[in-house]
Amino acid sequence: MKRFKQIASDYKRAYERLKEAADTAKTTLEIDGTIQRFEFTFELSWKLIKAYLEKEGIICNSPRKCFKEAYKLGIIENEDTWLEMIDDRNLTVHTYDDKTSRAIFDRIKDHYVIELKKLLELDG
Repeated sequence: MKRFKQIASDYKRAYERLKEAADTAKTTLEIDGTIQRFEFTFELSWKLIKAYLEKEGIICNSPRKCFKEAYKLGIIENEDTWLEMIDDRNLTVHTYDDKTSRAIFDRIKDHYVIELKKLLELDG
């Protein structure tokens, strides 16, 4: 319970920073910063889901497995978007191409921030 509350608190702060960055980023540097905030928020999102599921007796050890279980339980609504986040998160670590980075930034701003916000309602 304490672990879940700590992750939830960290997640909330990370989400707020991501949302602020996504709403205001204009320059390449700001877009790059938003992508880094997405990476951090994404990591916390699956750890938050993992901790929640553990309390429910469900063990998952990867983002993909956790998101699939969360979808089955109705914790997340758009499974495809969450699975796409995994792919984009993996791409951001190894992408140095401006076109790809911009496409990922657009998905963060237009889709991922909306989905990630829904986890703020997850109660431990």
